Amino acid sequence: MAAKIMIVEDEPAIQELITYNLHQTGYGTICAEDAETATILINNALPDLVLLDWMLPKMSGIEFARLLRRDERTKLIPIIMLTARTEESDKIQGLEIGADDYITKPFSPRELVARINAVLRRRSPEVSSEVVAIDDLRLDPTNHRVSVGSNIIELGPTEFRLLHFMMTHTERVYSRGQLLDRVWGDHIFVEERTVDVHIRRLRKALQSVGKDNLIQTVRGSGYRFSTEFADNQHYIKSDKTD
Repeated sequence: MAAKIMIVEDEPAIQELITYNLHQTGYGTICAEDAETATILINNALPDLVLLDWMLPKMSGIEFARLLRRDERTKLIPIIMLTARTEESDKIQGLEIGADDYITKPFSPRELVARINAVLRRRSPEVSSEVVAIDDLRLDPTNHRVSVGSNIIELGPTEFRLLHFMMTHTERVYSRGQLLDRVWGDHIFVEERTVDVHIRRLRKALQSVGKDNLIQTVRGSGYRFSTEFADNQHYIKSDKTD
């Protein structure tokens, strides 16, 4: 699924230029001309990254970035500041409030896309377009294809997102609630047991190539993608719910 980039920029020409280049790269965009509009949009759905102009009407980009970092729901959203300010002290201020990167105007669209790719690889690898390969299991987000060698594994869109997330966050245990927030979205209201249904479907699809044991159930905690314990059944809960 393509990453959704929020562009908070009050100059229409710059907003249009960024939007065009991001669409050419395959990213989705949400645009806002000020912090107030951006807040309304974020309340509806979280973006995967925010491109934030420093000089905005009413509330500055720096002030808005501080608000995002203070809020539990938005504090982990990657932020790239866009600004005409070139002083070192300004760059330091931008980074100190929690921005992940800082780009000065005028900027090259290619450089901007490269910076976005780098931040997403580091902060949100599950929305990156890069191929992920683990233990000869290969997932290609661009072509929406999962394979082991020459064997193609057919997955539905939810199972694909679930596998992509788990393959980019290996060895860590995620609860059902955490998986719902990270894979389904924080404004999607479904029962936690829905995760079990999709884990079961994912395992069934991976079973055809002998990779179902990479998706492990950790007693009382949740699920983990791991190659380390793939053959150690002590870590895997076996019951009818998963």
